[in-house]
Amino acid sequence: MQIRMNRMKSILVSLIFVLTMTFFTSCETDIDVSAEWKDITVAYGILNQNDSAHYLKINKAFLGDGNSLEYAQNADSSSYFNNLEVTVTEVATNGGTRVINFDTVHVTNKEEGVFYAPKQVVYKSDFKVPSNLKEQNYRYDLKIYNKITGKEITSSTYLVKDFDITTPRYGQPTIDFLSDDNLTVKWKTGRDGRRYDVFIRFWFQEVFNTTDTTDRYVDWKLGSAKSKTLNGGEEMVLLYQPTALYDVCRSLIPYKDSREGEVTARLTNKVEYTIIASGDALNTYLDVNGPSSGISQDRPEYSNIENGLGLFSCRYNKFISINVGAQTEARFIEMGTLKFVDKLGN
Repeated sequence: MQIRMNRMKSILVSLIFVLTMTFFTSCETDIDVSAEWKDITVAYGILNQNDSAHYLKINKAFLGDGNSLEYAQNADSSSYFNNLEVTVTEVATNGGTRVINFDTVHVTNKEEGVFYAPKQVVYKSDFKVPSNLKEQNYRYDLKIYNKITGKEITSSTYLVKDFDITTPRYGQPTIDFLSDDNLTVKWKTGRDGRRYDVFIRFWFQEVFNTTDTTDRYVDWKLGSAKSKTLNGGEEMVLLYQPTALYDVCRSLIPYKDSREGEVTARLTNKVEYTIIASGDALNTYLDVNGPSSGISQDRPEYSNIENGLGLFSCRYNKFISINVGAQTEARFIEMGTLKFVDKLGN
């Protein structure tokens, strides 16, 4: 569980950085360099009750004479540092409230790119969502207060409520990927969830130097579906061809560098059927910033931040874990090229 929590934290921080960079690059042609500078706060945050640590990325838009890429490499151009008070207020339907403070922390492993690296300032808070989320609805109100200008930036979101995956079923001991006929993933939507991205995460072990073993996985995205309402309880179905797993693994498993030569064997482990449910605002943001299917490449800007720009929304991850069956293991071994071997006991 701790490994998964850490994994989700890193995914969340990476997502926030990508969203921030997408915003700035999409607005680059709209900047009037002759206009008078004004403070514009750009904020991104995705709350997820799977996590116990939550992050917000908050920057200021910048403007100046010269090359904007040079400004982007300067932390002073886009960071507020300690000039902000950032809170999220949890508001229950029964009127109860809880104020959650976010403090600045430094992320030290951002890859080099358009914006300064490897250290960046983000805002973090360690808190757990109440366990009665399904029975008692909670709203989360973001407030960013600029201590220098007195400006307040706000937004709100609810959280996606828990939901059930009905196929494959919980408690199923093993699963095999042998049929050329389509199989299904079925689930019922959660309240306040709009977009559902469905993945199969295939876990396996790699053996190095005949003794060192490490866990690894590859993700196979099956597709996405959207609910008609935010009320929850809607029946959803997604089809997939099970034998396509082998093509995915042929493409993603072998290393593209010298590490592949160091792998002496691989062992099948399990699959996780994972559904990532996104809130309505996040779904809209992803739609607006997705690949364009038309001739025009101009995109409308989307923001749900009051007195600023950006996105404050939610997502929730639901999964079930099933061991890979012996017939699927045998199929991987027969392929030969991926170095899978028998596990003891099969």
